Amino acid sequence: MGDRKVALDDEFQSFVIGRWPRLMRTAFLLTGEQHAAEDLVQSTLEQVFVAWRRVASADDPEAYVRRVMINGHARRHRRRLKEFLAPKDDSGLTHELPDTGDRIAQADDRSALLKALAQLPPRQREAVVLRYWEDLSETQTAEAMGCSVGSVKSNAAKGIAKLRAIPGLAEMVTNGGRT
Repeated sequence: MGDRKVALDDEFQSFVIGRWPRLMRTAFLLTGEQHAAEDLVQSTLEQVFVAWRRVASADDPEAYVRRVMINGHARRHRRRLKEFLAPKDDSGLTHELPDTGDRIAQADDRSALLKALAQLPPRQREAVVLRYWEDLSETQTAEAMGCSVGSVKSNAAKGIAKLRAIPGLAEMVTNGGRT
């Protein structure tokens, strides 16, 4: 029994080390804040560790963990905890358009995209992040979100439409193709 437990612990540790960056990226895109993302990933991994034997035997352990993380994020949101994703108003700030090859410009573009994602309702944000940032299929996204493929299509389409309607993002794409 002791050897099996050590093997499971080692297997879990390898999983965490290998998947940590991707889990953090997904959590950050869902929460919009570094500390909240870390909390979400850590609480997810706590839940998964307790049931690691069952998780490890699943067809796709990473998908299982992603689903636990999305459910955890949804539970937090249902409790009406506010996420501090972006300032409400930055209209007084002046924004310049830097050169497209500039690394700072790319960081600004990324920041604008993250702020835009933060404006989406949670289900639309989940659908957009999983479909287009994580590059999951509609079926995989539906499984991760616990909904139908039609809901994924609907939420993703609405989310993308809202993102396209944001003037700053549209200008970014039309003024040099930076994203």
